[in-house]
Amino acid sequence: MFSSRQLKYSPYFWLKLFNKMKVAVIGATGMVGKVMLQILEERSFPVSELFVVASTKSVGQTLSFKNKNLTIISIEDAVSERPDLAIFSAGGNVALEWAPRFAEIGTKVIDNSSAWRLTKALIIPEINGNTLTKEDKIIANPNCSTIQLLMALKPLHDVYAIKRVVISTYQSITGTGVKAVRQLENESNEIKGEMAYPYPIHENALPHCDVFEDNGYTKEEMKLVRETKKIMGDNSIEVSATAVRVPVKGGHSESVNVEFDTDFDLSNVRQLLHDFPGVSVQDNPDVNTYPMPIYSEGKDEVFVGRIRRDFSQEKTLNMWVVSDNLRKGAATNAVQIAEHLYKNDLI
Repeated sequence: MFSSRQLKYSPYFWLKLFNKMKVAVIGATGMVGKVMLQILEERSFPVSELFVVASTKSVGQTLSFKNKNLTIISIEDAVSERPDLAIFSAGGNVALEWAPRFAEIGTKVIDNSSAWRLTKALIIPEINGNTLTKEDKIIANPNCSTIQLLMALKPLHDVYAIKRVVISTYQSITGTGVKAVRQLENESNEIKGEMAYPYPIHENALPHCDVFEDNGYTKEEMKLVRETKKIMGDNSIEVSATAVRVPVKGGHSESVNVEFDTDFDLSNVRQLLHDFPGVSVQDNPDVNTYPMPIYSEGKDEVFVGRIRRDFSQEKTLNMWVVSDNLRKGAATNAVQIAEHLYKNDLI
């Protein structure tokens, strides 16, 4: 039996359901790429044929998908296969060069890098998925820290109107990639090896995510500023960010201070967050219940806790936001964009 949600889709949906789609994953051997394959399988995305794409040194090797070994192909070969959908997680340079080539042949592109975020549709499906059209050929996946932040802010902004956000992030090394994971493992075992960061990460905290811009902020911090305004569709929201890399694998954590235009009721804040799709409230300090990255790993929800009024300033709230940066912060959000395109006849 089909659910009422499935039954509401158009006849074109049902045609595609049985015909399915050709999908290419670009950067399939990376940390996000591997999770992308996992989520496509977990969510039973309608794939008729899957092309796994990586750098030339990986071509000919295999990756597993639905208990089958798929041979890795080059990006040139992937273009010649003319997939319906290409999901990129291969860095900005690859996306800038190859996303337009896929788009030119009619392939919908979802890119996980920062290359297209300020010039193309920048989408969190729960927040602004309804803005997508068939004319959007290249769609940008937001920054991992931005996604979890805005999942917590959107339901509150709709009711109380946000004036200003001050955010400090505590970001997993997995956001940097395999090289950073190896650095932490090496340092934990007192082994000298290649370093992803300018300093040790083991038993340390680096207030340095991505490169520094001329204004003294890092690129990661400015992503939070710029992407928040764009996705929320409100340039009046002021954002001040500090991004810190910590020796954690399970997900990103954020300390968020929010000033609103109007005053709020804490019980209503909790209810708004509870009711928002994809958000899970974990907020009972009496029994030490609050979000932690060790428990967010492998989950798609954005977890919110430590919800409390800021007594130093009127109409201001503090909260703690945690999410798996490889899943909702990257791969899950990209697949959710693909699902939205598919279900709304936009591919």
